[in-house]
Amino acid sequence: MNNLIKCTAAAVTLAVALPAAVAAQEQPLRPAEYVDVSAIHIDDGHQLEYANHLASMWRSSMDFQVEQGWIDSYEILANTYARDGEPDLYLLVRYSEWPSTEDGQARGEAMRAHMQMTREQMQEASAGRAEYRRVGSDMLLRRLVWND
Repeated sequence: MNNLIKCTAAAVTLAVALPAAVAAQEQPLRPAEYVDVSAIHIDDGHQLEYANHLASMWRSSMDFQVEQGWIDSYEILANTYARDGEPDLYLLVRYSEWPSTEDGQARGEAMRAHMQMTREQMQEASAGRAEYRRVGSDMLLRRLVWND
């Protein structure tokens, strides 16, 4: 009889504990930072012109965003062996949190103040670059990390 009570108690404990343990089991991967990837195509003969833009206006913008804590980092990758139709550059921007609508608006205002440009001036500058470069695609990726 004593064994029956022990077995029953063990079965009840296992029946209660097992589903909780399974539910608490974590997935092997968890989401980490966002990675925004822009694929840039540059017309022949305009590589230096676009590199100068990246080294001045784009870099200033990115450095400001890092200083503000809005983004974690950024980088430029060259497609060294680009096949026909593939982009020349990939611009990567990494950040941990998605901004709210209000934060996005405040960031836009702060960015325009930092760049000392109005919305119209920023759009005109972008249109000027469209004469020799185009954004082939934009992707928003999410890095996954091991859940160790």
